Amino acid sequence: MASNIKVKKYGAGCQPFTVLIEGNIGSGKTTFLNHFKQFEDQVCLITEPVDKWRNLQEFNLLSLMYSQPDKWAMPFQSYVNLTMLQSHTMQTDKPVKLMERSLYSSKYCFVENLYKSKLMEPAMYHILQEWYKFIEESIHIRADLIDIVHKRIQKRARSEESSISLKYLQELHDLHENWLMANQGYNSKVIVLNADLDLEQIGTEYKRSENHIINAAFAQQQAVLVSPSKSHSLDD
Repeated sequence: MASNIKVKKYGAGCQPFTVLIEGNIGSGKTTFLNHFKQFEDQVCLITEPVDKWRNLQEFNLLSLMYSQPDKWAMPFQSYVNLTMLQSHTMQTDKPVKLMERSLYSSKYCFVENLYKSKLMEPAMYHILQEWYKFIEESIHIRADLIDIVHKRIQKRARSEESSISLKYLQELHDLHENWLMANQGYNSKVIVLNADLDLEQIGTEYKRSENHIINAAFAQQQAVLVSPSKSHSLDD
């Protein structure tokens, strides 16, 4: 007979105010994170674990995934899940944690795109979906706030990404939009950051975002009070 006892999720109650920095490839997420290095006494900055993906026992999984996605997409995304979960559950004594990307963008954008593009077999896709389901049910990974870094779609010079087409970037952009802007059921507060501004203007944009991130007490209160069915600009 199944038990009705509700087990507390691993990590629940011991994570700081957590902000996910999401956005397409080359949209300016790292630049945004760098702005918050000045608050290192208050903010734990966690960049995307690309170095791990580039060197797993001397195997460059990122490069292998882009060169042979039909063969390497599944093992690469499995490793992405592991490294992202390590970031989600990493302990810190600082009141704010900023993460570049998350398990959610892996699930709703990158894996979804591989599947829709027929670069991942249905069985592989469903195995990953079962992992996502188990993680979300068992481990506390939910964020308090999500910042989307919006920028014109453009190619980037990272060597592993040289084969990326503008069509691929557009597909990822559309999936990000569908996940965070059109998904009425997503229950985190979403802030949109315009990264197409020039250097002088983008500084003002970053400055305005500080109120939502650095003052975690204020942000946590707003995350509860604001309707989860709406997205918000920094002007809100």
